[in-house]
Amino acid sequence: MEEERGITGSINLSQKDKEEKVNVSGQVHHLPCCIKFNGPCSVSQYFKPKPKGVEIDGLAVEESHFRGRKLQGTTISLPNGYSGFVLGKNMSGKRKARDVSEVSSDNWEMKAKFDKLTYWNHDSPPSKDDTFLRSFHWFAVAEALHKPVKAEDLAAASAALEKN
Repeated sequence: MEEERGITGSINLSQKDKEEKVNVSGQVHHLPCCIKFNGPCSVSQYFKPKPKGVEIDGLAVEESHFRGRKLQGTTISLPNGYSGFVLGKNMSGKRKARDVSEVSSDNWEMKAKFDKLTYWNHDSPPSKDDTFLRSFHWFAVAEALHKPVKAEDLAAASAALEKN
């Protein structure tokens, strides 16, 4: 009988390991493209967003160029109670070779955090109708779905159903 093998992982978001984590708010960008590179790069030397001085739907528009294409974007704050994290593999918690053959394990740790990010569009200025911005409405839906239900709420809902 073959044993089941799986993947396990952990994410360490604690800050007690090292001093205060780097805050990269204002340096996180959601670009409308795929960049097939994962490593260090002098991005700030080439990618220089500038305020456009225009506000659309209450969003301050910024402009930049990437590989010759004009981008228009805006910087938004994450909703209250939410944070963004930059994760990196934790190489200090390696398992012994015999353990790895049974279960593949990934251990991640927080390298930096952010509470603001800039999202970019290719051909249109940012607006409240952008798919990326509308996805933030799911935070409110998720909160409502996972909110504890009180006994009074159940009783009120039952009474309303019985009336109908």
